[in-house]
Amino acid sequence: MRKALCVGIDSYQNINDLHGCVNDANSVKSALERNGDGTLNFEVKLMTSTSESTYITRANLKDSIEQLFKGDSEIALFYYAGHGSIDGLGGYLCTSEAVRPDDGLSLNDLMAIVSKSKARNKVIILDSCFSGEVSERPDMPGYAAIYDGTTILAACGKDEYASENNNHGVFTSLLVEALYGGAMNLLGDVTPGSIYSYIDQSLGAWEQRPVFKANIKEFVSLRKNNPPIAVNDLRKITSLFASPAAELQLDPTYEPDKHEADTDEINEKHERDFSLLQCYVKLNLVVPVGEDHMYYAAIHRKSCKLTAQGQHYWMLVNKNQI
Repeated sequence: MRKALCVGIDSYQNINDLHGCVNDANSVKSALERNGDGTLNFEVKLMTSTSESTYITRANLKDSIEQLFKGDSEIALFYYAGHGSIDGLGGYLCTSEAVRPDDGLSLNDLMAIVSKSKARNKVIILDSCFSGEVSERPDMPGYAAIYDGTTILAACGKDEYASENNNHGVFTSLLVEALYGGAMNLLGDVTPGSIYSYIDQSLGAWEQRPVFKANIKEFVSLRKNNPPIAVNDLRKITSLFASPAAELQLDPTYEPDKHEADTDEINEKHERDFSLLQCYVKLNLVVPVGEDHMYYAAIHRKSCKLTAQGQHYWMLVNKNQI
């Protein structure tokens, strides 16, 4: 069972309202509910506050988080977008009734709930100011207390503000892009690690810096997208290259267009292999040797080889991990 709680709070009783958090919660819900092929992914509960009649209190939020992390699920994922605050004792998720910084749900309380969860994978994603404070130990500044199976993605450092743009959080906009395929591997999987890398590379040095913390044995896939190459075609990489360091010798029989070739010999198997090799080139798995393009590598009887990424996938296929 994979379940998620997505919370977005725009409406506050005593502090400034926000304008993109509900949009963000809805966007994350949509990205998590279904995989790229339409199959069910997460069972998502949505909590949003857009007016006084839909205020989310600290008690509401805490109860829902406790329910999320209850039971032995495969993944329990918590996403929050709203005001964040900080004081000398740590950080807080500000709920609708907040007046002072410590009126919200303490990040320490959040992590205490997570620590008791029997869920095999616990994922916390926070798009709020000062969210990088999560899991910090107040008694040991600079140290984090993260329990086994827990992954944390925070929009910014503990001393930073989380930005909004066009009625969406900057962090969440990138998170959603990553989930829909921007951060997927060649199998279509999107993991918390690949999401962090995608967001980190997308934000400039002068912008908010995302935070990633984890105590895990392996990454779990948060969404399965349609892969850019069929698995069976990817697995053929070990039949084309004898080893990760091997080069594949080419000749004009690989290239269907032979108008610059010194032969008109046709080899249908070579042409099929060359079509797959061209696909590998587009995915940065293969590069020609001694030529800028695969066409001339074939016409001029050069070779091609695996890139570092190609060698990585070759080894995965060879170990039967793909």
